[in-house]
Amino acid sequence: MQGTVDGFSYGLVTPVAAFLMAALGGALGLRCTVRSLHGGRTFKAGWLALGAAAIGCGIWTMHFVGMLGFSVAESAISYDVPLTLVSLGVAIVVVGIGVFIVGYRGTRPATLATAGLVTGLGVAAMHYIGMYSMSLRGEFAYDPVLVVLSVLIAVIAATAALWAAMTVRGFLPSLGASAIMGVAVTGMHYTGMSAMTVHLDGHASRMVQGGSMTTVLLPMLFGPLVLLLVAGVIVMFDPLLISGEDTWNGAREPRPGRRAQARHAAPAPAPVAAPAGDDFWPQPGPAAPAAEPASRYPDSYGPR
Repeated sequence: MQGTVDGFSYGLVTPVAAFLMAALGGALGLRCTVRSLHGGRTFKAGWLALGAAAIGCGIWTMHFVGMLGFSVAESAISYDVPLTLVSLGVAIVVVGIGVFIVGYRGTRPATLATAGLVTGLGVAAMHYIGMYSMSLRGEFAYDPVLVVLSVLIAVIAATAALWAAMTVRGFLPSLGASAIMGVAVTGMHYTGMSAMTVHLDGHASRMVQGGSMTTVLLPMLFGPLVLLLVAGVIVMFDPLLISGEDTWNGAREPRPGRRAQARHAAPAPAPVAAPAGDDFWPQPGPAAPAAEPASRYPDSYGPR
């Protein structure tokens, strides 16, 4: 018997909340990757790691906030704690791989495509590991076409997010990029959810195990939400953001290698010396002293 699946038990509350979590994580991740360009190599890895954690936690939180609205009418649902934690680790690690690749290697097409593919596949893996962590009195089945479509959306969203993290500047463009990221990641989630059907079987080997939503899922959301809050505090109290010297406030970012180019630049040509001779115009020099007035005496011996 096929179960009655409902992904919107609370109406639009859970999709909107899921989108806000994904957009928040994306915004903080974009800010941290932009900030890594200003910190030199000493703090670059730290900012990139914080950005990866923010994006990963935002995506994972989006997924399980969306799952709060998921229900099967004929069966209770529980969650396997270890698998749920594995899905969180996968989200952070794969996003970190992509962020570090573009952070250190740039956004050349081949580099960006590789980082986007790895990150997108990891985000899709996070989604389906999270789905597999659910336990109910039945079995899951998936539509292969919709599964492939959700993976493609994840890869495209991850590639766009990594590109935006290294190229988008200014507060409003970053806000728009974060909103697009939130829409794409949330769309991937609900595309994957629409691919799933539940076949109920009271004697199925996959019985209800683990903790319920209120005992497992809600407490587990607390940790990623705290990390997003900490990342937000670090971003808001960043000295460059406060002083207005960063790219979010419109300052121009220094181009890499400008100092090196200045060191190797050709020296300015020396001024050409005037040639000797009477046929060359005189060069400007200090003003000559004013001539004394002509003597009123007829000879050069002065007054008698």
